[in-house]
Amino acid sequence: MTAPSGNMSLKTNSMEKSSYTTVRKLSLLRLLLVVLIFALIGGGVAYAIRQWNINRVIGPHNPWFASYVDVTATPLYPFENLGTSAHKDVVLSFIVSLPSKPCTPSWGGAYTMNQASASLDLDRRIARLQQQGGSIAISFGGKLNQELANKCTNQQSLLSAYQSVIDRYKVDTIDLDMEGPTLGNSAAMVRRAETIAKLQNERRDHGEKLAVWLTLPVTPQGLSEAGTNAVATMLAKGVDLAGVNIMTMDYGQSLAPGQNMLSGSESAATQTVRQLGILYRRAGIYLNNGTLWSKLGLTPMIGQNDNAYEVFTTSDAKSLNAFAVSNQVGRMSMWSANRDITCGSNYVTLSIVSTSCSGVNEGQPGTFAELLGKGFTGRIELSAGLITKADTKSSYLSSPDNPATSPYPIWSDNSAYLEGTKVVWHHNVYQAKWWTQGDVPDNPVLQSWQTPWELIGPVLPGEKPIPQATLPAGTYPDWSGTTIYNTGNRVLFNGVPYQAKWWNQGQSPAAASSNPGGSPWTPLTQAQINAIENQSKS
Repeated sequence: MTAPSGNMSLKTNSMEKSSYTTVRKLSLLRLLLVVLIFALIGGGVAYAIRQWNINRVIGPHNPWFASYVDVTATPLYPFENLGTSAHKDVVLSFIVSLPSKPCTPSWGGAYTMNQASASLDLDRRIARLQQQGGSIAISFGGKLNQELANKCTNQQSLLSAYQSVIDRYKVDTIDLDMEGPTLGNSAAMVRRAETIAKLQNERRDHGEKLAVWLTLPVTPQGLSEAGTNAVATMLAKGVDLAGVNIMTMDYGQSLAPGQNMLSGSESAATQTVRQLGILYRRAGIYLNNGTLWSKLGLTPMIGQNDNAYEVFTTSDAKSLNAFAVSNQVGRMSMWSANRDITCGSNYVTLSIVSTSCSGVNEGQPGTFAELLGKGFTGRIELSAGLITKADTKSSYLSSPDNPATSPYPIWSDNSAYLEGTKVVWHHNVYQAKWWTQGDVPDNPVLQSWQTPWELIGPVLPGEKPIPQATLPAGTYPDWSGTTIYNTGNRVLFNGVPYQAKWWNQGQSPAAASSNPGGSPWTPLTQAQINAIENQSKS
């Protein structure tokens, strides 16, 4: 990318002589040091190449931000004014079946497209936004009404209904918001997937774009079985999904003790990416980690959520944005632009959700959009033409984990692991949720409750083994070869705490490192020690 002649021969000879002399002067110690340096450099390069291969996004990456706008909510939200803001794009919601005519698209079940143009001046407002450089996506479905495929059972009529919306508003990105009864309607799920696949293929055959996003409810444990079925059905019917947008909101009882809205959302994102990897592999498509994250969208409900004790703050918005940017998330949205303003003084009960304000003191209007959209510099229209490209299965899955660069022991199928134990497997860190033996950490199960392992994250560059935790003498009794130990007994051996996995006598904890599966002892990690101390205090 990116020959002179003449005196060159004299220079070459001189250089060769100088180089030869230098080599002769190298001591054996210096030579070994040079070899070691090059080995370390080579290992670092290999690690960097492997990590790049894992985390690179296959194809262009244009992460975008667009707020949802509830078209029919009152007072009407002037989304066209966003054309003068930093984040001009919007996702207009929701197109659903007209109750009296199931195959007729309507806004919220209240306005046909013609009625929305006449009563809400919708077409003109969209044109005004586009005039200022903004673009729109259309969301179908939502929680309160019937998505078109639920009630429109004639597939050709359903195809015409979707097509009429796309043509009317000249959009190349659609969002299928599936929640509540829609997720449980398997017949509609198949009908929708087949119709969307046909529509997408027809448009692409004519050189037109159509990006399809699925928007699904989520918990900190990831997508529900109904949610994973929705993704699997779309892939099975041939839909090229732009991505899966998860609604990081309204967690209810799924939040674990100590989890807040932010940590719950980060966990939901990580688990969903894990599930997407499995779903794509089952569909015969291998996508590496970076590409999977680029197919994830995050949509928090800003401010007060429907559950009174769940509040997504501006601080949460800033942190979730940083998390999304660092992981190369492909899309960020929020529910909704209508609510991105502090409630007025006449709104008394902030814990009751308002459709026109956030319920938190956010300062200037539009604060949540500014915080969540930072770093999402792409546009809806730029991402609409992307076609999913499968990756060849990366060699990192088959390359062995290196104990010298792993913070925790490499997982072994012969070892038994206590709750809280961390291991490394396929260059990722996993933590045991309960006692386990023989369960592969990356077993491709869709639901988190099906595996005893929780994915924490990748092994980071430069990591080394974490030293084994030690405790002061007297914390536990010193191990004795003549003492009988029962399951759960704890001892100190050379200052290291161990816990008995089963009844034993005369079996030294020293064998735990060389034969972790056969030894009745397992060393306690610092996290386990902390948990034991907290339990004793309570």
